[in-house]
Amino acid sequence: MKIGEIAQRAGVTPKTIRFYESIGVIPEPPRTQSGYRDYDDEHVERLQFIKSAQRLGLKLDDIAELLAFRDRGERPCDYVVEVVRSEVADLNRRIREMRALKGELETLIAEAEERRTIEGERYCPLITHHRPPDPD
Repeated sequence: MKIGEIAQRAGVTPKTIRFYESIGVIPEPPRTQSGYRDYDDEHVERLQFIKSAQRLGLKLDDIAELLAFRDRGERPCDYVVEVVRSEVADLNRRIREMRALKGELETLIAEAEERRTIEGERYCPLITHHRPPDPD
């Protein structure tokens, strides 16, 4: 099948497929007599696996490693658990950062509302009077 057909079946763009080929995540298919790439169902399956792994937050480097396990006929379960565990830790860190940012923004809103009526303000006090917290 041609690149447009496989792209549609796998739910990606032809550009994405070419990129994956360029970094070695999917093997470049053989070419037809006329020079077109000739994909098969194995390529579709591989692309669908990549999309599923990305939905879980895995990065292309990790996905490439998982595919390498598969290509060697090995089961990558231990590796997957470690990658997902790392992803959970990263999500927890980002959640803490976002909660802190939310608190900071709520404080800024309260400060701005208190200062809104001050005469002579040339700029929004939300910006001009904000002092970031000490990074202790």
